[in-house]
Amino acid sequence: MQWIEAVFVRGGTSKGLFFCEDWLPDEESERNRIFAQALGAPDRFGRQLDGMGGGISSLSKVMVVARSKRDGVDLDYTFGQVAVDSGITDYAGNCGNLSSGVVPFALEAGLLQAPEGEQRFTLFNTNTSKLVQVTLQVVGGRAAVRGALSLPGVHGVAAPIELSYPDPAGSRSSGLLPTGNPADLLKVDGQVYPVSLVDAALPMVMIQASLLGLDGTESPEAIDANTPVIQRLEKIRRAGAVAMGLSATPDEAAHVVPKIALIAPSSPALLLDGTLSGAEDSDLAIRVISMGQTHKAVPGTGAMCLAAAAQIPGSIVAKVAPGLEGEIIRLGTPSGAVSAAAHFDAAGKLMHTSLLRTARILMKGFVQLPE
Repeated sequence: MQWIEAVFVRGGTSKGLFFCEDWLPDEESERNRIFAQALGAPDRFGRQLDGMGGGISSLSKVMVVARSKRDGVDLDYTFGQVAVDSGITDYAGNCGNLSSGVVPFALEAGLLQAPEGEQRFTLFNTNTSKLVQVTLQVVGGRAAVRGALSLPGVHGVAAPIELSYPDPAGSRSSGLLPTGNPADLLKVDGQVYPVSLVDAALPMVMIQASLLGLDGTESPEAIDANTPVIQRLEKIRRAGAVAMGLSATPDEAAHVVPKIALIAPSSPALLLDGTLSGAEDSDLAIRVISMGQTHKAVPGTGAMCLAAAAQIPGSIVAKVAPGLEGEIIRLGTPSGAVSAAAHFDAAGKLMHTSLLRTARILMKGFVQLPE
């Protein structure tokens, strides 16, 4: 058996295995083998019982972290999304949820040292070649855990971690609006679908849920069980990838990006914890599809992209939720309302996006790989 040092971390509404770069071999193919075996992929049953993964995209992730040699940057980090069904590791995008665990991991692993109190760290994400600023409380040389922030989808309360993405436009494409338009028409199987193609921290295809016969408040399980809708959304997503310049053909589109979001007016919805969310609790309803499955909450970078889209006149989000004031938007997810913010300057340039997350180190030691 092979043992690899690793740390198991919850970041936001995701969990994953974190590695220091020097804990891993240099060859990418060997790293990918380790990631897949450690998480238990591929798994034809979709449960990853023979690994650390949880059978859904938000629980089948890895992070590789290293001290940065860049001026003014504390850490470099690379995110990997491991497909449950194939075991393929996709590096096409960043993960906002798991990004909140990078500094807590680095402090625990000795990659960083920091004094007591509120501290800000600058990270470089290699997937998008973008900076991320992380602000959190340091207690006893480690990231604070105890706090009062309740995160939809995560039981209990914990210490807040602020993620700020300066200059997030064009994380993987040519800019905030890769086509130059706040709304576009995508032709799929002879039908035309109005969408918004936006790239702020994460490339996204945004479409009204009603165009797929949905009201936007369905549970993740109900959407995933609707095979015709899931298949149609995947085709629209891949067509969006081509329109955004992310791939030459639909077949070549990455698994991770762009993500596709269903947008609908805010309305009462039954949440995953069995409580009822009122229409007044959010500004609009969203359901984000990630790796072919409906997210239980919302990807952190996706929340920030939607916050930016809400302030773009003519976008699908702005049309569904008109009259929003300020930089903050409340997104109605299956787990509850998530707030994210986007700040534009007077000239209309997107300066930064931000959101609050929580994170906690769950376990550290060695993960065993099968022979």
